[in-house]
Amino acid sequence: MSKFVLLYMSDTPAAEQMQQSEEEGAADMQEWTAWAASAGGALLDFGLPLGNARSVSASGSGESSSTVGGYSIIEAADADAAAALLAGHPHLKNGTIELLEAFEIPGM
Repeated sequence: MSKFVLLYMSDTPAAEQMQQSEEEGAADMQEWTAWAASAGGALLDFGLPLGNARSVSASGSGESSSTVGGYSIIEAADADAAAALLAGHPHLKNGTIELLEAFEIPGM
């Protein structure tokens, strides 16, 4: 089995997406927890919303134009199986999901 990092991409920042009524927030969370339940044991880390991105290089840091708004970690046999777990994912109403395989580091 391989681990995959899901990066939730959207032109609308996560902090802005979370500015909603209590009822809307509860409905959104219900969709996310329903997806988590359907993923079952394949969902290793539900993740968190992300924001306030900064770009860091050898010459310093500054604001970033990143559209990453959150992450999760899943486990699947391969990339196709991982992608199948994302069918009906609630984030797909707001943006896209980048699916990246996490490789083991040899000797670690």
